[in-house]
Amino acid sequence: MKKKVKILSIVSFSIFLFIGLTFYFLKVPKYYPKKVQNEFPEDFFGVTYSKKYATELGLDWKEAYLDILDELNVKYIRIPVYWDEIEAREGVFDFSDYVFMIEEGEKRNVEFILNFGMRTPRWPECHIPAWMDDSNTDFLQDRTMLMIDETLDVFKKYDSIVYWQLENEPLLNTFGVCPKADYNFLKKEFEFVKTIDSRPIIISSTGELSLWRRETALADIFGTTMYRVVSNSSFGYFRYPYPSSFYRTKAKILKANLENVFIVELQAEPWMPVYDLLNLESEEYLKSFDIEQFKANLQFAYNTNFKKAYLWGVEWWYFRNKIANDPSYWDIAKELFN
Repeated sequence: MKKKVKILSIVSFSIFLFIGLTFYFLKVPKYYPKKVQNEFPEDFFGVTYSKKYATELGLDWKEAYLDILDELNVKYIRIPVYWDEIEAREGVFDFSDYVFMIEEGEKRNVEFILNFGMRTPRWPECHIPAWMDDSNTDFLQDRTMLMIDETLDVFKKYDSIVYWQLENEPLLNTFGVCPKADYNFLKKEFEFVKTIDSRPIIISSTGELSLWRRETALADIFGTTMYRVVSNSSFGYFRYPYPSSFYRTKAKILKANLENVFIVELQAEPWMPVYDLLNLESEEYLKSFDIEQFKANLQFAYNTNFKKAYLWGVEWWYFRNKIANDPSYWDIAKELFN
């Protein structure tokens, strides 16, 4: 039975790939979908906020976070907890920055996804402490379990955390500086979290480069990433040709309830040809993410009929607004969330 499901998944994915490439070569609108209404339910969109990335952009991460809460009025936030920050010294845990974010959000009726594990969002994907010898797999996994235990011990008391996200794209081996993916260890982590707390657990996967089969089989909530315009050294910038139904149909093939499928990472910032948005010139970032692309991405995500979508790039909108004196992206977000 499992073999038949696997074969069906591969065949279905191949068909969609063929259709997508045909669509790409025959008709590629600059922005897709063409019809953009940008009228959405108030509970559909949230954001991912990375204090580490805000700091890399030269921002005061606390000030930026509070402005996101108060100026944008965001009510759904995914917070990645970075292992190299909470355990910078072996055995010494400090969650104070993350407690601050949760408690400030609670004052404003924010609902959270708390994302933790060995692999969490933003480059280099695996934020393993400098003191860790990650070549020692047993030691690395033991310490990962301890870190998860400590994290849950601190945050399980907060009712504003509605979902746990365990790892981030944990089975993706083609991106990031990470140890090789280990599905059996992921299952062990999942089962361990369940012994401590009953809240739903999100497992995520890349939207364009994965069949989602193992992730959806394990997760309470499945989370997909969704990127529209990317680049690589061979082809330059490339617009994914898939319609929104590509994602929805993949979920249906795997018998996933669409109410239990989130877009945990919707592209809402430029794709970086280098990992440095701070110094990316406007001529370059407009190739992958101008204002019209922002609006199109919002509509595209909503057209999937998934439950929620968390926008990826709020720190960059803030940087453009406060530092670069370009409020255009921030203003779209203000309209969206208010």
